[in-house]
Amino acid sequence: MFPATDGISSIISDTMKIVFQRRLVDRVLRLWKEMAHREPFPRRDQIEPAMLGVDWLNCLVIAVKSPVRLSTFVYVGENLSFTRCPDESLAGVLLLHLPQVLSERRCLMIEGLTRLRDLDILYRSALYPLAEDGIAIDHVLGAANYRPLRENEDSIAPFVRTKWL
Repeated sequence: MFPATDGISSIISDTMKIVFQRRLVDRVLRLWKEMAHREPFPRRDQIEPAMLGVDWLNCLVIAVKSPVRLSTFVYVGENLSFTRCPDESLAGVLLLHLPQVLSERRCLMIEGLTRLRDLDILYRSALYPLAEDGIAIDHVLGAANYRPLRENEDSIAPFVRTKWL
């Protein structure tokens, strides 16, 4: 009586796939999940730059230390690098959320408006835990991208919105 697949459902499904392929944080999340398989977290050596292609320029890797404030960047992609100090880069913004990821042991998406190097920007980023033994988080993979605010967009007070993935 009804067709096996509804045309509208197929269109919506295809549209959602395209939308999620457009987002950097979703592309990296998909790779992170593939590498994790049945483990809670993938290992750092499973995340290879070639797998991420041009997205690797928007990624970073943090070596987790105890206490957390001693954690360091192992890699910072060209599009996230900084010349003056971490507080003036998206890498520094992500580092602020590291304690949340470690305590909750989950991936975290962070969106917001901030000012970097005299420029108001909108950004979307995410942090993905990594563990050599699949349990103890020893590194965190980050991905972030941004765009300058447009002239017609109001520069409002900085905001941050987070969402667990």
